[in-house]
Amino acid sequence: MEQENNNTRRKFITDTAKAAALLTISGSTASAILSSCAGSKTMALSDSSINSFTQAPLPYSYDALENVIDAKTMEIHYSKHAASYCKNLGDELANSKNKNAVLLSTLLATISNFSTKMRNNAGGHYNHELFWQCMRPLQIGNLPVGNLQLAINKTFGSFENFKKQFAEAGKTRFGSGWAWLYIDAKKNLKIGSTPNQDNPLMDVSEIKGYPLLALDVWEHAYYLKYQNKRADYIENWWQVVNWEYIEKRFATILP
Repeated sequence: MEQENNNTRRKFITDTAKAAALLTISGSTASAILSSCAGSKTMALSDSSINSFTQAPLPYSYDALENVIDAKTMEIHYSKHAASYCKNLGDELANSKNKNAVLLSTLLATISNFSTKMRNNAGGHYNHELFWQCMRPLQIGNLPVGNLQLAINKTFGSFENFKKQFAEAGKTRFGSGWAWLYIDAKKNLKIGSTPNQDNPLMDVSEIKGYPLLALDVWEHAYYLKYQNKRADYIENWWQVVNWEYIEKRFATILP
């Protein structure tokens, strides 16, 4: 009976998240999530592939990012590491007394109210769901597009300067963590990093804002191919960044 109840609760959470992902959220809710990034503006921040509590299908085959990320690493990363975060998150939600979170981003915005296990797995699930979308098969001369390109050049001086600062954030993150391009509360582009599975949406994060681009610098993301050469992994990674997707996220906040 207890297992049946848990399954029912899991289904309710999943169904609610899918429905909520089709809605836009108000500026007041957005400001709580983004540390006032939204202002009074209504924004369509919902994203079914990111805000769901279920693992979305990988948007490409395991070998699609060769020779930047090898197929075996992608398979293990997606089917083992990321899948584990998703499963553990579902288990933790099913056992949680707080059922108010209908979007993953909303849960992250109040993560200080939850257990460390919830923090690690909610962050791990969100971060990986975003990470997959931030990549696509190898692109030659891969560059930002549209207004995002203009904003990067204005903020960092040039795309090359941006790459150097972003790479530095990833290389100098001690231990495991993530590098981010995000929009802060003043609607400025920022670069930063977080430890473990934290991200800028969390109310406990060292950096706060709306994440645009995510880079996983945990060793399991690159070790089979690059061993301890994290810098080489980051340098090659630019070839598979999905700038069209990042531009769409940017346009959601600053069209």
